[in-house]
Amino acid sequence: MNRCLYSGSFSDFLSAEDNSIFGLLCENYHGEALTTTREAWLGEISIMKEVLRRLNCDGQIIFEYDIPRLGKRIDVVLLLKGIIFCLEFKVGEAKILEGDIDQILDYALDLKNFHKFSQAHVIVPVLIATKSNRSTENIQMSVYDDRVINPLITGEEGIYTLLSEVLMAFPNEPSINPNWIISPYAPTPTIIEAARSLYENHSVENITRHEADKVATDRTIAYILQVVQDSKRNQKKSICFVTGVPGAGKTLVGLEVAIKQTYQGNNEPVKDEGAVYLSGNGPLVAVLTEALAQDNFKRCRERNEDKKITASRREVSKSIQMIHRYRDNMLAKIKNPVENGVLEIDPHKAVRMEKAGFGEVEHVAIFDEAQRSWTHKRLADYLKRGGTYGNKLKVPNFPMSEAAFLIWSLDQREDWATIICLVGGGQEINTGEAGISEWITALNERFSHWNVYISPKLTEPEYAEGKVNELLKYNKNVTYAESLHLGVSLRSFRAEKLSAFVHSLLCFDGNAPAIYNEIKDKYPIVLTRDIAKAKAWLHGKVRGTERTGVLITKESARYKPLGIHVLPSGDENAVHWFLEDKIDTRASNYLEDAATEIQVQGLELDYTCVLWDADMRYANGEWRYYRFNGKTKWVEQNGDTESKQELMKYMLNAYRVLLTRARMGMVICVPYGNSNKTASGYWEDSTRLPEYYNGTYEYLKSLGIEEI
Repeated sequence: MNRCLYSGSFSDFLSAEDNSIFGLLCENYHGEALTTTREAWLGEISIMKEVLRRLNCDGQIIFEYDIPRLGKRIDVVLLLKGIIFCLEFKVGEAKILEGDIDQILDYALDLKNFHKFSQAHVIVPVLIATKSNRSTENIQMSVYDDRVINPLITGEEGIYTLLSEVLMAFPNEPSINPNWIISPYAPTPTIIEAARSLYENHSVENITRHEADKVATDRTIAYILQVVQDSKRNQKKSICFVTGVPGAGKTLVGLEVAIKQTYQGNNEPVKDEGAVYLSGNGPLVAVLTEALAQDNFKRCRERNEDKKITASRREVSKSIQMIHRYRDNMLAKIKNPVENGVLEIDPHKAVRMEKAGFGEVEHVAIFDEAQRSWTHKRLADYLKRGGTYGNKLKVPNFPMSEAAFLIWSLDQREDWATIICLVGGGQEINTGEAGISEWITALNERFSHWNVYISPKLTEPEYAEGKVNELLKYNKNVTYAESLHLGVSLRSFRAEKLSAFVHSLLCFDGNAPAIYNEIKDKYPIVLTRDIAKAKAWLHGKVRGTERTGVLITKESARYKPLGIHVLPSGDENAVHWFLEDKIDTRASNYLEDAATEIQVQGLELDYTCVLWDADMRYANGEWRYYRFNGKTKWVEQNGDTESKQELMKYMLNAYRVLLTRARMGMVICVPYGNSNKTASGYWEDSTRLPEYYNGTYEYLKSLGIEEI
């Protein structure tokens, strides 16, 4: 099964060799398991065999179970006499940590709230610190109203007794669905109502764009919801492409559509008609989730409500999720290998729902930054290696791009569906990102029965290289709608003009000086070669809780001599960088860790410093692109191959993203480089020669940008 590393009946598990089970765990694991992980598996296998022999009954045992779409994995699940046991092992540990108790309770609650075939059953979370001598005699079990048991704690020696006492306490439980492992993802009414409460007076605007034009966003939201209602009424499939300049509020629109589609005007959940906001941007999802969760947690504390931050995070995750987990949940349902280039659902891997068919529970999916979906080649190569987010799932000869597969996934619904693609122009920043043309090609070639609603701005050069009109020429189901473009009013004058200025700066159309003069009084942009001056300028601008930070491209390499370090990868680091208080050294305001275009796309700060390294240089009226070889020198990417041309596009887009992240103003720092020579006449630092930076600095200066 793709949702776990191993599953079997108790009898099959007990009769199999330990090494055989261990081999399956290793074979099905994505990547190379750490030594500690492998040792833990061996310990768990041995312990569970001894426990199940003593129990002398049958059931099902599952190792490393992935909870659908949530990216969480339970060490061991036992399906036993109508009861679901979630076991979290701490092999070799004696100490009981509160965080470990919370972890196993969260797993149980996730099953209760999102796992359809668990919702009617008693769920028992058990923490097993194998070296603990904690007594299991006279276990005091407290049962919540939703039939989740308060976490039970034991050492290795007490597991059998603990399980036996639970079985005696619940002797007449209904049978568990035999398809439990492939249960659909299905949020309960309880979690939907909790999420509704969380989103009341939410503060998403504060971390996306608090100056987005309310009139424009409301108009766009209303149009999308009308398309949704028309799709429902006519039992049709529809797709909307929403465009907007940086800062116009695309992310906010996506979140609002997800919320408003899920709840009626009286804030009651809309039965079976929910929506989900999906993004491939891990830092964005993590920051949005944590910001909303913290906001809700704070309000609950002010009302003296007893609520944990983990509960708020769970409620947020109902509506905001990683696109990869949605995608991989659908991938786990297909017949494999794929025959004749046609995807089919394997009925042994998926459960057919009354309305959803083999699709997901939501009728509406919002894909943020849709231009970043993967090309066919990148997705096919990824699946050929068996590289899904969950368990190892090798799919040779996968026939679709990510865009086509996501449309296919919604097309599996047997009633109606609507996709909303939020599109940023010229913002593909990773190799293998397909851009918006792949969505349109998929609609033309595979899904011609879908109704297409697009913004007229989608025909402009920064979208699909200006080929949208040509691509849609023969599609008869296209409707152009001005409401699907997030235009910017005078109230957000800055966003519209900044986007135009950055575009002009990067493409050399000659308009940058005039636009700069128009915006500089309302939106300061300054230039320096001294990082200390840049930091001083930022510190002088921010007030109160305003945020500032340093930005660099992921191709940047020589920033350490300036006292700057790159923000480590990992979504939790982005959360700290964007959300921690300014006195926290992990916060962006400390100006020590610089974030890349990958970590900031879709998010913003109030003031930024864009640190311009030697990876993109101005020379003789054009940009030239370089990569650092990791040791001694920069290597020019001269565009003589398709891959290098692609890199140039991504580099240009990377700077486009960085230059549009500030709400209120920015400083651009182009370093001096190092002009010192040793006594023998060699450059002290040949990786930072002044000539690598001077051309860029002089070009920016020629645009009239004020120097500090």
